[in-house]
Amino acid sequence: MRRKPDPERIDEHTPEWTKADFEQAKRLKDMPASFQRSVKRMRGPQKSPVKIQTSIRFDQDVLEGLKATGRGWQTRVNDAMREWLRSHS
Repeated sequence: MRRKPDPERIDEHTPEWTKADFEQAKRLKDMPASFQRSVKRMRGPQKSPVKIQTSIRFDQDVLEGLKATGRGWQTRVNDAMREWLRSHS
């Protein structure tokens, strides 16, 4: 799935790549090993897992509305659910 560029992150210091930029780019595997080690990071296991992955179904308009609020929408849903639980316990 292709994401649309975030206009907030595109400026004169970080312009959007052009087709020519992509054609000239090198793959990480083609770079020197020392460079690969310096930039290649892997996320390790959580020290104490605090989140559990699950699946929930929303009406389409609800999900679109939540996503339209921007980055962090899942955290905001989690916070709203926690508040609802506090008020209904």
